[in-house]
Amino acid sequence: MTDLRQAPPALDRIQQNWLATGERRILNWLCAHMPRAITPDILTATGMIGAVMVFLGYVASNWGVAWLAVSLVGYAVQWFGDSLDGSLARWRRIERPSYGYFIDHSCDGLANLLIVAGIGLSPFVTMDVAMIALAGYLLMSIHTFLSARVVGELRLSYLAAGPTELRLMLIGMTVMMWVLGPDRGLFGIISGFDLFVGTIGAILILLFVVQTMTTGRRLAAQERRR
Repeated sequence: MTDLRQAPPALDRIQQNWLATGERRILNWLCAHMPRAITPDILTATGMIGAVMVFLGYVASNWGVAWLAVSLVGYAVQWFGDSLDGSLARWRRIERPSYGYFIDHSCDGLANLLIVAGIGLSPFVTMDVAMIALAGYLLMSIHTFLSARVVGELRLSYLAAGPTELRLMLIGMTVMMWVLGPDRGLFGIISGFDLFVGTIGAILILLFVVQTMTTGRRLAAQERRR
């Protein structure tokens, strides 16, 4: 039986997305100026509040596109909480590796479910297409967690893109939803927004297959050398 009191092995954090350097400067500045009363757990909860705001804004857009403003603010709140909780813990040297890893990634999964479900419940994207994107996200999450276990690497970006770049793409899509409205005239039954979200999902699924094959070959080569 695993001893929960034993700290997990340290993971190599790999983050090579386009905005990583600039974002790290912003996060470090925020950490240095964060009031002591604000804790990583509070920031994690803040990130979840942001995800709920995104969900509610998309759902409410069925009654008016102006509600998408709630989603746009929600993305900013979600970035603030999700990006800062672990950063603040490391800045203050109060990391709890097992607890932090478990809670952070559990909340990430729930937050992304809320965001994608909200998109699927909006008048802009069908739920079927939204679920393809969710499947792609979950597959890439599985790959990330498996790699952390068998390779010791926690990869936070793929194809030079990470969570922040994905948020910016979704923010851009949401602005276009506000400007263009729920038009389904592109191919009769689907919209350009369906095509955009479905393409993201397809890329994530393909990336999962490619990364699985790459990591599998790497592990096989390592074990042959033993």
